Amino acid sequence: MRWTKAAGRCLLVLGVVLTGCVSSNEGETDGGGGRGPLTLATAGDLTGYLGTVLDGWNRTHPGERVTLVELPDSADETHAQMVTDLRGGDRSRFDVLNIDVTWTSEFAAAGWIRPLAEDRFPLESFLEPVVETAKYDGRLYAVPYVTNAGLLLYRKDILAKEGAPPPTTWAELEQDAKTIAPKYGLDGYAGQFLPYEGLTVNAAETVYSAGGTILGDEGDRVTVNSAAARQGIDFLARGVREGWIPKAALSYKEEESKQAFQDGRLLFLRNWPYAYAVASAPGSPVAGKVGAVRLPGPDGPGTSVLGGSDLAVNTHARHPDSAARLIAYLTSEQVQRQVLTLGALPPVRAALYTDPDLVRRFPYLPTLRSSVLSAAPRPKSPRYDQVSLVVQAVVHDAMTGHESSDAAVRRLAAELAAIQGR
Repeated sequence: MRWTKAAGRCLLVLGVVLTGCVSSNEGETDGGGGRGPLTLATAGDLTGYLGTVLDGWNRTHPGERVTLVELPDSADETHAQMVTDLRGGDRSRFDVLNIDVTWTSEFAAAGWIRPLAEDRFPLESFLEPVVETAKYDGRLYAVPYVTNAGLLLYRKDILAKEGAPPPTTWAELEQDAKTIAPKYGLDGYAGQFLPYEGLTVNAAETVYSAGGTILGDEGDRVTVNSAAARQGIDFLARGVREGWIPKAALSYKEEESKQAFQDGRLLFLRNWPYAYAVASAPGSPVAGKVGAVRLPGPDGPGTSVLGGSDLAVNTHARHPDSAARLIAYLTSEQVQRQVLTLGALPPVRAALYTDPDLVRRFPYLPTLRSSVLSAAPRPKSPRYDQVSLVVQAVVHDAMTGHESSDAAVRRLAAELAAIQGR
């Protein structure tokens, strides 16, 4: 979850108590009761910290204990299981949902999550772009919990030997992947290219970096049939065709691509910040050899997709007041600090990105902040799951050589128009 996703695939951290008043507006969580035990659903815990921090809330809220339900770490599988459960109405098992930022519009339009009172949550303390991911039709339906932006990880030891700076353009990346990587027995470049949500993210980033879009701002029109989209998709397809993107990368998700880089098989990797933290940790074969910069674009730094997850309350939550209290607690500054220090996940609190102690410990924070502030959301649509499936399928066909980039863009425009028409 992109945490994405992934990313894309972000997780819940529990730390300190933060309570507040609750709005009694119609359709929002009411403060007149509704307290009791909760079930919280999230994608799988990839960094292994969640069990430890869960005790924080449960120790201080014995009457509102949270039971964690870990769903698969694949965003697509998590989405499918959440949707199946939510369609059960008042038979749903989940009270609080940790949802990918792209699902907020879909879940709100379907009536599965309830609107929330904005004055209950510290939205003014968040990085500005993340707040819009939690809104639908002008109302707050979730609260940003974790943000994310893609970074380009690179082997700084190898580039230093070659006297080469980290690439800032596609041409530089391509040249280094073709010429430097083979000298050291490495593959050039990889991202998340299996046909799943990660490929949608990677494809959108190339289109955005070239100056294009996929859907209009409100998802009401198809805008992908452009020279920029063709340029972006051709960047990926050409990489596979020419070999500086290895064919093995066509089966990579976040973990597989991270492992390839961490094992010392890649010169460059597009991934979420957690991959930097894991690859740089003691015991990693490439510890001390990893650098991170913004994703490159055609003429300079590119545009990342804005990843991360939002916290939402099920319309049929058993204890909506406790659910809202839990969300306020999870977005407090102390817990957000733990999101970073224990989970290696990017927090939504803006002040943490300039904290000197954190910057010393996580030197990529200034780069990540810049990436988040310049990031763009994935296409907004109540039918986002269908939109993503089409993008994955078409771009994968282009990358495997089954159709040209021009044909892929025309087909993508036609299939997205059919979805919008429905």
